[in-house]
Amino acid sequence: MSEENKTPRTIRKTLDRKFGVSESRDERRPRREERTGDDREFGRGPRGDRPRGLREDGSLREGRTGERRFDRERKPFDRERRPRRFDDRPFGRSERFGHDRRRDGDRPFRGYDKAGFEKSSRPIYRQRPEQKSDAFQDENLDESVLEARAAQAETVEESAGNPPWFKKLLALTTEKGREREGRFLGEGVHVVTELVKNHRELVIAVYAVEGFEDQTLLDLINEAGITLHDMPADQMKQISSTVTPQGIIAHCRIANTKPNYESSRSVLTLVDAVQDPGNLGTLFRTSLGFGSDGMILGRGTVSPFNPKVVRGSSGTFLRVPFEFDVDLIDQINFLRSKGYTIIATDLHAKQSLRQIPERKLRKMAFLVGNEGAGTNPYFIELADETVKIPMSSELESLNVAVAHGILSYEAAQIQEELK
Repeated sequence: MSEENKTPRTIRKTLDRKFGVSESRDERRPRREERTGDDREFGRGPRGDRPRGLREDGSLREGRTGERRFDRERKPFDRERRPRRFDDRPFGRSERFGHDRRRDGDRPFRGYDKAGFEKSSRPIYRQRPEQKSDAFQDENLDESVLEARAAQAETVEESAGNPPWFKKLLALTTEKGREREGRFLGEGVHVVTELVKNHRELVIAVYAVEGFEDQTLLDLINEAGITLHDMPADQMKQISSTVTPQGIIAHCRIANTKPNYESSRSVLTLVDAVQDPGNLGTLFRTSLGFGSDGMILGRGTVSPFNPKVVRGSSGTFLRVPFEFDVDLIDQINFLRSKGYTIIATDLHAKQSLRQIPERKLRKMAFLVGNEGAGTNPYFIELADETVKIPMSSELESLNVAVAHGILSYEAAQIQEELK
């Protein structure tokens, strides 16, 4: 540092205006000396006599024209022009064309494509794969697709090919339609066979496409005295909840049998907000397979008459006594008054089902919860016992249907030993 820079400098400023009063803009800014067009020299700036763009020797600097900015022709301001937004600028580029913030080092620049992205670094987005055929699609259709079909059918006149009876069937593919009509649909060979064999009184009619090949099922329907209707393939596809329909659907009344709470020995399942139809269908099949005495479906649980639940249980859900849309708090208190032991699954539990005293296992009710959130903590507090399923420490939890299957198997063995 030079001696000149080391010398301390003192900056003094005199305040000659009143305290709290700011000077106006005109007072702060020094006025430019009035000059006429004749006195103004070419390219001369306000702070010196040397014109702008000229060197000391009078030569013109490279890239400078000497033109004053206020001498240029200005474009008229367009008041109708919308303000510029963030998305007006290409992704990854600055205001100056050709400058790319994403480039680093000496990576070669390959220009921009028509959309404004650099050709060598265009972002790649995950897209849904093309659906080439029905075989590559999910076997189940979303509830929103079925609701859209039903809403569209309401606007189509009878002359367009959708008679009133078909509109009523199509409405049963939605939750509102099933609640309004008090009926549901059972789709598929196994489901229709189960309904015709064991629940003949609930089957109103059966619809099959022309050329349906399962003659054994057709004979079973005729022997049961159930009306069989032919349905065109295009209408069957509209009413089906699967991508590849099996060509047969049963139209049934909604009904269920309540569990017997007065039994001296009983195993029940309390279902808390299980929303996946496939899981609920598996719970029904597991309950039937291990001799469960019934299921109680709490509020927030998917309807047992959902087409996917019916198909997931292969139509056997009606052979399991159940109640649905139940307040689980009231139900837990009711079951406890009937002598049931409420058993909840909990990852932090200290015991397994086998470690509970036998006197508490004569009448037990398992509490299983939602797929993602698990069982409501408040319900766990209301439970009499909490149990865990012994498993490897590398796995945190099991699917609700798998956990219910393990507990149902252990409960069935305990019931056999208590006899």
